[in-house]
Amino acid sequence: MAPKAKAKPSPPVAAAAQLTPPLEDLFSSLHRHAQNFEYEQAFKVADQVLKIAPGDEDAMRCKIVALIKSDAIDKALSAMQASEGLSIDLRFFKAYCLYRQNKLQEALDSLSDQERSPMVLQLESQILYRLGKMDACMQSYEKLQKFKIDSLDLKTNIIAALISAGRSTEVHGMMDTLKVKASNSFELAYNTACSLIEKKKYSEAENQLLSARRIGQEMLMDEDYADDEIETELAPIAVQLAYIQQLLGNKKEAIEAYIGIINRNLADASSLAIATNNLISLRGTKDASDSLKKLDRFIEKVDGSSLFKLSSGLDFKLSQRQRESLYSNRVLLLLQANRVDQAQELVSALPLMFPDSLMPILLKAALLVKEKKIPKAEEILAQFANKFPEKSMPILLARAQIAAAAGHFQSAADSLSMIPEICHMPATVATLVSLKERANDFGGAAAVFDSTIEWWKNLMTEDNKLNVIMPEAASFKLNHGHEEEAFRLFEELVKNHGNNTEALVGLITTAARTDLSKAEFYEKQLRELPGLKGINVAGLEKTSGAKHVEGVNAGKVEVSEDAKKGKTKKRKRKPRYPKGFDPANPGPPPDPERWLPKRERSSYRPKRKDKRVQVRGSQGSVREKHDASISNSSSAASNIANSKSTQPSSSSSKGAGSSEPPKASSKSRKKRS
Repeated sequence: MAPKAKAKPSPPVAAAAQLTPPLEDLFSSLHRHAQNFEYEQAFKVADQVLKIAPGDEDAMRCKIVALIKSDAIDKALSAMQASEGLSIDLRFFKAYCLYRQNKLQEALDSLSDQERSPMVLQLESQILYRLGKMDACMQSYEKLQKFKIDSLDLKTNIIAALISAGRSTEVHGMMDTLKVKASNSFELAYNTACSLIEKKKYSEAENQLLSARRIGQEMLMDEDYADDEIETELAPIAVQLAYIQQLLGNKKEAIEAYIGIINRNLADASSLAIATNNLISLRGTKDASDSLKKLDRFIEKVDGSSLFKLSSGLDFKLSQRQRESLYSNRVLLLLQANRVDQAQELVSALPLMFPDSLMPILLKAALLVKEKKIPKAEEILAQFANKFPEKSMPILLARAQIAAAAGHFQSAADSLSMIPEICHMPATVATLVSLKERANDFGGAAAVFDSTIEWWKNLMTEDNKLNVIMPEAASFKLNHGHEEEAFRLFEELVKNHGNNTEALVGLITTAARTDLSKAEFYEKQLRELPGLKGINVAGLEKTSGAKHVEGVNAGKVEVSEDAKKGKTKKRKRKPRYPKGFDPANPGPPPDPERWLPKRERSSYRPKRKDKRVQVRGSQGSVREKHDASISNSSSAASNIANSKSTQPSSSSSKGAGSSEPPKASSKSRKKRS
């Protein structure tokens, strides 16, 4: 029996420790992997360091950064949660991970109690940009400029935020302050073009976009980008060029450009979504089913939830306004296609997805209008306007439009009256007066004019609209029997604007109804028309008017020789007569009804129907019945002919041509019926 092998003794602890590389070598390896963008290897090395030194702050930071760079955001958050017991401040990294997960408000809250360092301010600016809070975003960028960071990417972001904040007029000055030019990069050239679009300088914007595309092609070719990659990188420029054609009214060119971008499918996901959305807005209600198919490529439902999300990471790439536009168009297309249930499902999810937006409540009102629940739509809009008065303007405008379309004119007028920013503008006043008139509230319409005139009188501004509103108010009062009020308005208008001829004419017309002496007084202020001095007005009034003169030369008008030469003589053709017609002896006149159909002529007499043959019954017995009726008719005729000499004279009126059917046929008809 062979002896048993002895077990090998376990190595001492000191020998095992010698197998683990020292921390210095691990950190050197970690640095090398980070420099070479080898983030997965860097993550593994950082884990080795943390096994030796669990509380090492640098190793933990390197691990989290490596996970973030590898797009493993969930693992990075898990690693941070696992290290909460350690005295390591990882709040900035947590805020960035929440930002990457599109949990923007949570990310912003994580930054609230941190020091305003350049890194914190940059991340805060990006979060505010995504949230659509452009004023706060620009405030963060203004604080960031104090650090004088020389980064072209940062300067590009500042210009983009300035345009999104609606401050395109400041772009040129900001670029001078940041010491950058549009030619420094194709992104800056693109943003400059966007600012020109906001200022409605479309031709200049188009030239700037073409310049941006040229700069981008040169830069990307120098970096060895493939042709497809270059087209993908420059896709936003192509979409913006198509958008300019859309703004210029070149609908056909814009549609062709959008379709070309979509069919090539070489654009990035965000540019493709924007091109599709713009194409749908151009089409409108046309091809609603095809538009829905194109749009549904970007919208999908969250698993196990009633919420929706955008595919291809578009929730992180598009601004809030762009995402709202995609969802809004989908709801409108669903309503157009009568898919009310699907529209209801999406509308119910939108308030949770966009809690600070007006879009969900407007779409809900549109859905109720589609369902013919107009009072309910007006009610929810009124409740929202009362709850959030600072956001009430678009809500009240929508409510006014819905009410006016439904014939609720008083409700529409009340909604417009609740918007102080525009309720005294001439267009709004005209709409209010029209709505009040349709509601038969003429006193309310007059009150609108009175309050508007009073408001403009108290407003100390050069852009005064009294010269527009007062004549309309005076004409309204004059048409509704308030001559004295109309006269006061016209008189005040003439005193303040003496050169207003229309107001003076209106004043004289009004005074002629109330006070003739004042009408004559103001009539003297009218300017004389040229050419009236030689006309005797008194004598003209005594004449009975122009008389019609008969005769050869009554309507003779002298024509110049040039005009006579210019006239072309018409060629006279001999009349063509039918063959055998003698014009000297035309004979009787032709029948004036010869062109009418025979049935429409006065001489037409319809033929009487032969009622002897009446075929009834099923379709298969038609021939048999017809033959039977013919034989019966012939036998009856022969019997009458044979017995004609023996019949009494009283029955001689019923001769062989009588249409009375024999009795045998009448019995057979009864049986068949």
